[in-house]
Amino acid sequence: MRKKVVSTLVAAITIMSMFAGCSGRTEEPAENPSGEISSQAEEDTQENIREEAGGSSADISGTENTSGAPAVYMTTDISSQGLIAVYEALQASPEGNIAVKLSTGEPGSNYLRTDLIGDLVQSFEDPTIVECNTAYGGSRSNTAMHYQVAEDHGYTEIADVDIMDEDGSMTLPVTGGTNLEENYVGSHFANYDYYVVLSHFKGHSMAGYGGAIKNISIGIASAEGKSHIHSGGTGGSMWGGDQDAFLESMAEAGKSVVDYLEGNILYINVMNRLSVDCDCDTNPAEPDMHDIGILASYDPVALDQACIDLVYSADDGDALVERIESRNGLHTLEHAEDIGLGSRTYELVNIDG
Repeated sequence: MRKKVVSTLVAAITIMSMFAGCSGRTEEPAENPSGEISSQAEEDTQENIREEAGGSSADISGTENTSGAPAVYMTTDISSQGLIAVYEALQASPEGNIAVKLSTGEPGSNYLRTDLIGDLVQSFEDPTIVECNTAYGGSRSNTAMHYQVAEDHGYTEIADVDIMDEDGSMTLPVTGGTNLEENYVGSHFANYDYYVVLSHFKGHSMAGYGGAIKNISIGIASAEGKSHIHSGGTGGSMWGGDQDAFLESMAEAGKSVVDYLEGNILYINVMNRLSVDCDCDTNPAEPDMHDIGILASYDPVALDQACIDLVYSADDGDALVERIESRNGLHTLEHAEDIGLGSRTYELVNIDG
């Protein structure tokens, strides 16, 4: 049984906003005059979170990154304006053909709605929403059906949509992996110069959780590549194989994508509708915890770790924590850091002031 962590982390980020999903109230938090939590309180907070979430650390800053650790920017404003604000905190300058990678989601799922993401997507010059077909059947397992789902969910109204494995796969080399030597992504992957990875953070029935790392690995993998990752690189069945090999393969596939793009990528996680089930589920469990916020970073490991820490520190996160731990989901982050995909140590920057 995990310990309850009602942490200074939550207070420093805006505790009342984080509980707004439960109470329906909005109140101003008690301010720390320095904009940072005290060193002793921070030490206690970090120790609790490290114990629960597997060794991460998080420095909390009121307005800017000062630690030298990867910055993770956060707002509790889950709105179109909040999404744009957290993106602008990154001070990014995407150029060329810009891909917005998201999950189109199965019908009935908690996929990201266009009223939330539309303004950000349309702020880019000639953006393209990109996805790949699924390997498990469902409504997105072939290209024609998948385009129809994208239209039904409103994505074709805000941007062009490209199912990147419509014409098959291309191969990316995997360096430093223990399971994969190659990663198979949609053949259109190379058509884009910059990737904005927009993920709905939530639970997942196989991976424990889904965030930025899953979106750049399973999400960018072709249907062929998805099977390869799920099998841990063995070419065997997608189902019932070595769980840790699957989790490690996600990290390794994600690293191949990041290596190929050479820095031309950023990541945003939306922490709303925090079901234990993923957007590949047509009938996901109703969330039983409050919405938290929107986070952004140039480091996918830091970003996912920050989201994990916020879930672990929430009073009402037990169901999602159980889902993560029952699938050993933290191992993805452990392996991702080990192979150099990113850092589990980060500085969380609250842009709300």
